[in-house]
Amino acid sequence: MRNLNDTITRLSALRGRIDGASGAVGTDRLVDLLTFGSNPGALRGRCHLPEGLGANAPLVVVLHGCTQDAGGYDHGSGWSHLADEQGFAVLFPEQQRANNANLCFNWFNAEDTRRGSGEPESIRQMIVAMIAKHRLDPARVYVTGLSAGGAMTSVMLATYPELFAGGAIIAGLPYGTARSVPEAFDRMRAHGGPDAAALGGLVAAASDHQGPWPRISVWHGDGDRTVSSANAALVVEQWRGLHGVAKAPDRTESVDGHPRSVWRNAQGRDVIEEYRIAGLGHGTPLSTFGDDACGNAAPYMLEAGISSTRHIARFWGISDAVARPATKSQAEPAQAPHGVTRVIEDALRAAGLMR
Repeated sequence: MRNLNDTITRLSALRGRIDGASGAVGTDRLVDLLTFGSNPGALRGRCHLPEGLGANAPLVVVLHGCTQDAGGYDHGSGWSHLADEQGFAVLFPEQQRANNANLCFNWFNAEDTRRGSGEPESIRQMIVAMIAKHRLDPARVYVTGLSAGGAMTSVMLATYPELFAGGAIIAGLPYGTARSVPEAFDRMRAHGGPDAAALGGLVAAASDHQGPWPRISVWHGDGDRTVSSANAALVVEQWRGLHGVAKAPDRTESVDGHPRSVWRNAQGRDVIEEYRIAGLGHGTPLSTFGDDACGNAAPYMLEAGISSTRHIARFWGISDAVARPATKSQAEPAQAPHGVTRVIEDALRAAGLMR
């Protein structure tokens, strides 16, 4: 039988998940990036830099999903808190409703999937501005995103591969497989599209880059009914040939109870990893309690017992293998003894188990 502390922790996490489902978000920790270029994609730039960040720090670019904004995705994923803990900058390009009524990045529009135009060029301009203004390390720039943000991550990695040391695609799609809204919906369901063998060629043709290619992390829930998890295998296939690795992974293992497959190149470097999260729906996998906690549950930000944010940063090599203790400003206040009953009761009420 679980002890009282474990029960309280789990009930508190449940309350957080239910609060998140109602759309509650915490304080927006991001500030505007005011000047970054011609901005042909008409995006908003937002960012966070830890206090006292030194020169040559890494930069992580984070792309939200449909119906989300930058501040909400940061609150859910915990990227700015991890940046404070580990010492890197974060940039959040933000879609505007005038571009897409559902706040999706336009990963299926021709002008927004080409090098030098539209949304990819706006994001490139933001990256260049961040590196110049804050003296960041141009050799340690990374990009990640969820859903439409994951698909736009594929776009960025294909159209500007020289900018990125690594990428992470969460519940997303491979590059270059859709050129219209109907095609986008078909690809989300894993219907149609190019043959798997042709996917790498789409990336190779998107720029004149000759390598080395960014290392790739792929995450998908096998219960996702919005973007078929078959797309995860297609993303792996798109990058497998570019990295020159075999079809079968070099190793498989269990991480926090979830299967992870890893492909290693001829130099012995891990260049592709894939996580399949059993039973998870459409969203970013989180661990919101325990030693590896990072982020907050909300719509499309899903408690899974594994922190994709932390594991992605570790795969890229910009985060410790073990979480550092939070600073005072980062730590949540301890639950006072007299509040134990209230935590339990609130969680049970929120779950519909108590009036």
